[in-house]
Amino acid sequence: MERFTKSKRMVFPREVILGHKTTSQIAELCDRIAMGENVLIVCDKKTKKISGDEISKILSKSGYKVKQKIVSASTVDEVNAVIKFSNKTDVDILLGVGGGSVIDVTKLAAFDLKKPFVSIPTSASHDGIASPRASLKHRKGSVSKTAVSPIAILADTHIINKAPFRMLASGCADVISNLSAVMDWELAYKLKYEEFSSEAAVLAKTSAQMLIERADEIKTRTEESVWTAVKAMIVSGVAMSVAGSTRPASGSEHMFSHMLDHLGPGIFLKGNKKQGPMHGEQCGVGAIMMIYLHGGEWEKVRDALKTIGAPTTSEELGISKKKIIEALTKAQEIRPERYTILGETGLTKEAATKLAKTTGVI
Repeated sequence: MERFTKSKRMVFPREVILGHKTTSQIAELCDRIAMGENVLIVCDKKTKKISGDEISKILSKSGYKVKQKIVSASTVDEVNAVIKFSNKTDVDILLGVGGGSVIDVTKLAAFDLKKPFVSIPTSASHDGIASPRASLKHRKGSVSKTAVSPIAILADTHIINKAPFRMLASGCADVISNLSAVMDWELAYKLKYEEFSSEAAVLAKTSAQMLIERADEIKTRTEESVWTAVKAMIVSGVAMSVAGSTRPASGSEHMFSHMLDHLGPGIFLKGNKKQGPMHGEQCGVGAIMMIYLHGGEWEKVRDALKTIGAPTTSEELGISKKKIIEALTKAQEIRPERYTILGETGLTKEAATKLAKTTGVI
């Protein structure tokens, strides 16, 4: 009999504190999890005012030595700047206080420094709150990197509810897109015998179904709806920790989104402000089409996204029909080693056009 040698490491948050004005609990949380008294708060200029300064004050009063590092984007340069800053000072634990970009920079820096970090979201635009992966931007779009799961998560629904609702809707769309990701994963298991975790798949699907079933609640834009959405995002992130990869939450719909980034997505005007589509929004639209290809209940997903207030068409995304079609035909190039419903050669232009039209995306 062949000797069993399989080994796998799963890292989960030790504590999750989610609720109304939970920021006040940061000192007690650090007392329980911190390995020392030196704390580095990573934030941007906006989230410093929203929450960073308050956290600094609370921790300083509790005897912690607190420093702050301001970042501006999720880039390699910003990650290196945090690492360099940390190496010049004594840092025992990092707190990522902000949106997805700030948390991604913090978790990548913590991974390199081999230090624990706490995820403290001030908005919830995707499931990176709890995941062991991070996305970095570069000239040709974005790339996913291995990082570290947070040792703890502190999500203050009072603060997150003040962020633009569009961000929360995007986060919900990102989680709902787990349905197509799991379908792709199951297909890869059947056709390529890729390693598959039924436990991770169940967690990913459960988080998505939770939001679909409570879409009417999410659209109320109340603090309670934030609670529901963020809880689903955390469960989605944990699913990736169980799997040891992004498979439960990233499939062909994410390839589609990343290809749109690579092609240079369109920008639309909202009022007097230019806004580009968000990651979760693109994944949600991608999920509609990929679930259709799988023969799944794509209308149910589309209707839930509509109810929540997330985009379901190219016009609502602010992306031209031409770029939607091009992204569909080239999406499999993003991660050719990851088998999905798009196969190894992708869709033809004709098939992509028919898909987008049939699902109402264009």
